[in-house]
Amino acid sequence: MEFQYIVSDPEILSGKPIIKGSRISVQLILEWLASGASIKEIVEEFPHLPYEGVQEAVLYASRWMENEIIIETKVRA
Repeated sequence: MEFQYIVSDPEILSGKPIIKGSRISVQLILEWLASGASIKEIVEEFPHLPYEGVQEAVLYASRWMENEIIIETKVRA
């Protein structure tokens, strides 16, 4: 899937995925949402962010997590 609003540039935030035209990372969007902010509140606080871009940040993170592999290990005492 191609993302319209999410880009990654090694010159901006060390290549972290960001909302295009900003320095707002997908990670920061997720942190705001986890702390209780709504997408509407985020866009009101940062009016240069498109509502759809913030939505797409959540979708981007979800797609990235689809490929997560969890490996359980046991530590011997």
